[in-house]
Amino acid sequence: MADVQQVAEWLAQADGLLITAGAGMGIDSGLPDFRGPGGFWSVYPALGRARIAFESIANPAAFDQDARLAWGFYGHRLALYRSTQPHAGFQRLRELGERLEHGSFVFTSNVDGQFQKAGFSPAGICEVHGSIHHLQCSGPCHESIWSADGYRPDVDEDACCERGELPTCPRCGALARPNILMFGDWSWIERRTALQHQALQQWLAEVERPLCIEIGAGTHIPTVRYFSERQGWRLIRINPGEPEIPNPATGLGMALGAVAGLETLFPD
Repeated sequence: MADVQQVAEWLAQADGLLITAGAGMGIDSGLPDFRGPGGFWSVYPALGRARIAFESIANPAAFDQDARLAWGFYGHRLALYRSTQPHAGFQRLRELGERLEHGSFVFTSNVDGQFQKAGFSPAGICEVHGSIHHLQCSGPCHESIWSADGYRPDVDEDACCERGELPTCPRCGALARPNILMFGDWSWIERRTALQHQALQQWLAEVERPLCIEIGAGTHIPTVRYFSERQGWRLIRINPGEPEIPNPATGLGMALGAVAGLETLFPD
């Protein structure tokens, strides 16, 4: 009860809600957890049989080595994210942000587009690692980024292989790839994310007391955690395995999943 009362006071004092989210945000929506090679290979057994790690397939080199395998992986993910419905925690966050003077802004390492699907304004979202719902030339031959709406994956899940037509660059005809920052990636076009980050910085400059709610951001890829900790007013970290915060005097860590944590701290 003390935690709930403290969080209620912080929310009443805040003038903006900064939502930061990592991969754990999607687990309550039924999205897979890739942490560790066992978890990843359980979702993609064909890659497990071939001993292909997440860092190897989520890599621009994979498109050069075997384009149908690479698009089998990303095509499956794209179809999964298109069919997944955001869990109730997204709506609760939207409602919290609507109470505050400057509303909310989202900073996420997730590429799944779930915040947009849950009704958050695209103008208030920064996807620091890009988006699977956008494509770019694999070259790239130019700096264009375009929607993936015209691509309909046809994936043989047993083989993790795209059976249909592969997406191509409309300008040069070369293979297209997701506009996602991958491992070992020197060809990612960051223009779209850079504009989002610029909008986020403008929002932060206007907000004096941002309440940061971080959900599902681990230390394996600590981009989101580092960003949350630099915001400097109040931090609520919801993470079932790594809830620790650097300064308990100015924040709160809770070892719960997304929905349970939000329902506990922000009861109706």
